[in-house]
Amino acid sequence: MEIIFYLGIAFTVFLAMALLCAPMLLKPSPEAERLLEVVTSARADKRTVGGKELFQDGILKVGRDLRARLGLAENVKLKKRLIEAGLRDKRTLDSFFAIQLVMPLLGGFVGSFIPVNTAFWVFAGAVVGYMSPDFWLTRKTSKRRHKIRRSIPDALDLLTICVDAGLGLDQALLRVGAELDISHPEITEELTQVNLEQRAGKPRIEAWQGLADRSNIEEFKAFVSMLVQTDKFGTPILKALNQFSEEIRQKRKQHAEEAASKTKIKIIFPLVLCIFPCIFIVLLAPAILSIASGFKAMGQ
Repeated sequence: MEIIFYLGIAFTVFLAMALLCAPMLLKPSPEAERLLEVVTSARADKRTVGGKELFQDGILKVGRDLRARLGLAENVKLKKRLIEAGLRDKRTLDSFFAIQLVMPLLGGFVGSFIPVNTAFWVFAGAVVGYMSPDFWLTRKTSKRRHKIRRSIPDALDLLTICVDAGLGLDQALLRVGAELDISHPEITEELTQVNLEQRAGKPRIEAWQGLADRSNIEEFKAFVSMLVQTDKFGTPILKALNQFSEEIRQKRKQHAEEAASKTKIKIIFPLVLCIFPCIFIVLLAPAILSIASGFKAMGQ
């Protein structure tokens, strides 16, 4: 027992000496102290969380808890649709699920205030509330896809000019994104994503293929195929870009001609329903009134 007592005293003395010597032995080097001075900020964090942020976090928490309780996994198709719409935030999926949860309740609550046939309006409000987020997402995706499709010819022309000036494809991509940041922010966002993926080590073809899958636009798919063929057969990239840009311009012109030809058919319905009745009223009303007054005079 005495041996154990002395060993305990020795161990305690050792720990006490280690604690006393630790600040000297574990003192950071001058380089580490300099780095700590650079990255350390003495400014107090005065950021306050507003009510809007608290409300959003509360809704997200409710959505996550409910999805966890119901055992629902992440919807891969919905996540892909959100990415196509440009919503890449990690909380977007939870936000959309929470909105899909809240909107039917809100629609049913609004429908309950209609005094006539209340049950029908509550059901209709819940259905409309459930379908409205999906309708909004579809509309936003279509609108964003249309904007990207319209900006592709300009982006390809700038890309061709940059490559012709001596820049590599990756550097030209950065330059095009910087030039189109104000006029076409949607395609700038996609090109920036491609550049970040390439910096992370992703091959160029795979990064562009990911862009084609995210946007689901035929022009990007054709561009990826062109890059694959250029890399496979050794075709000069400038020549391939010039040819592809000309094809995109020609296709854009054909779409404009097609839309112009469709207007001849679309204008028939407003012409028959709105314009022709007004013309008939202006032309025939005086004659009808004159004939009516003549018959009235003959009758007297």
